[in-house]
Amino acid sequence: MKLLISAGTRPEIIKLFPIMKELDRRGIDYVFVWTGQHYDKNLFEIFIKEFNIKKPDFNLMIGSGDHATQTYKIIKRLSPIIKEERPDIVIVQGDTNSCLASALTAVKMKIPIAHVEAGLRSFDMRMPEEINRRVVDHISQALFAPTENAARNLILEGIDSSRIFLTGNTIVDAVKFFENKLDCYTYEIKDLRNYILLTIHREENTNKKRLKFIFETLLEVEDEIVFPIHPRTKRALIKAGLYDKIKRKFIIKEPLGYVEFLCLLKNCNIVVTDSGGVQEEALTLKKPCVTIRENTERVESILMGFNILTGYSKDRILNAIEEAKRIKVNYDKNPYGDGNAAKKIVDILLNKDFDIQHINFLERNFLRGVRLIYEDISVNEFESKNKCKVNAIIRNGKILIPSNSKLFRGDIVIYL
Repeated sequence: MKLLISAGTRPEIIKLFPIMKELDRRGIDYVFVWTGQHYDKNLFEIFIKEFNIKKPDFNLMIGSGDHATQTYKIIKRLSPIIKEERPDIVIVQGDTNSCLASALTAVKMKIPIAHVEAGLRSFDMRMPEEINRRVVDHISQALFAPTENAARNLILEGIDSSRIFLTGNTIVDAVKFFENKLDCYTYEIKDLRNYILLTIHREENTNKKRLKFIFETLLEVEDEIVFPIHPRTKRALIKAGLYDKIKRKFIIKEPLGYVEFLCLLKNCNIVVTDSGGVQEEALTLKKPCVTIRENTERVESILMGFNILTGYSKDRILNAIEEAKRIKVNYDKNPYGDGNAAKKIVDILLNKDFDIQHINFLERNFLRGVRLIYEDISVNEFESKNKCKVNAIIRNGKILIPSNSKLFRGDIVIYL
């Protein structure tokens, strides 16, 4: 089997590297395409080195741009690569523009898609990520659901359960891969005590009005705040005239390597974030979390009481931070899995056949089909062959009630 892995952002590479390591362990080669959606050195190159995975075979270098531009560039540049490499399956992860565009390219070229982290839902179609993940799920042939809730979402949307695999989340694999290094890692946290770890980067939180509200609220927090700053957020803060004020109050760190970030996360009191991945990492490392968003597709830690969703109320954000300090995260079973998601995913990819032609089970039950008959065949044979029920026959312009008689060349069959 020939695999092609396509990714283009920091979260994607974090969640795909355990799969790459598992493929390497088994001696299975794969084609690695980097779209270049994240092109900052600290958001890409540092992870290739830290994870000790191979450099991309192809770099599409799409750079920044609006959603349509990024999607168009990836499709245009990825198509000839897929045509040349002819993979048996294309692996994508998450809900980014890179994920969507790679999946669209594959399905248009009749290549099956494996979607890692399928089934997450915020139920907010204002979010670009929600649109991306829904589209990718419904055109994929192998859907690797990280949680029971994610698998349930897919089933309720009519996706055939035979294509859904509950594997756990590869973020747990990633955290566990580095966890034994965190205590002895020589990162500069020895002088930091009782601090809040902050990450803010989402598109909806970096427009001027929302950004100003969030950071003016956080400036009222008395605790030490350590802030690894995303390039997008830094540009937005500078443009809004807030960067110097934030720099005086917060401990700002340029984008960190993964071990450095996990080390900060493990040693903080609480984490304040708008990141989906950080919510998962916080739960895995048993850290209370405050999420500055109106909704989240990572509902598990909310339901367990370890993550507080604030919306955009100043009082709620400040109260949530104080409440989170009193939370003690403890559980018997991580809802995101046991750290063996990558092994399960690779096992499934190697041992199952995935066909580009699929019909959702709700479509099978309720979709009305119409077909022209090209050869004489009995109704029973047609129904058996097509796994359907003939509802009506149109013959010479007349609608006939079906019986066990023959269908003739030129008949039009309406079936369920």
